[in-house]
Amino acid sequence: MNRDSRYLESVLHHDIPLTRDMGLKVLDWRDQQLRLHLPLDVNVNHKSTMFGGSLYCGAVLAGWGWLCLRLREEGIEDGHIVIQEGQISYPLPVTTDAVAICDAPSDKDWKKFLTIYKRYGRARLTLSTSVVNNGSEELAVTFVGQYVLHR
Repeated sequence: MNRDSRYLESVLHHDIPLTRDMGLKVLDWRDQQLRLHLPLDVNVNHKSTMFGGSLYCGAVLAGWGWLCLRLREEGIEDGHIVIQEGQISYPLPVTTDAVAICDAPSDKDWKKFLTIYKRYGRARLTLSTSVVNNGSEELAVTFVGQYVLHR
């Protein structure tokens, strides 16, 4: 785990205590991709698959964490990140530990987001997260969230 991953995990566990109870771990932050780990054993439902609410939280947190780390790289530390809305789909059950993955938006969208934030102190960014069963590339969950950064 690199320094940025340790930093984000510390922030999540301190600022959002639920992440500790969920067993959430930051796996990796590399090439503007964030990967989070969610263990099945503490997020299991009555069907022995991962609870949908845990998957939703993991997906939201992957986007939140991505934005937190990316802003830190830009030297922006005066803002507050909130999720404004999200759309989730559960095409497959999660039957093992899960990995939530958030990739970067387009360069154009990122630059527009930064410009608006610097000018007005408030901006919105849409981020997509996928969740897979550990060791699989098959999409079990897809999530699109709109995040707001404000001073």
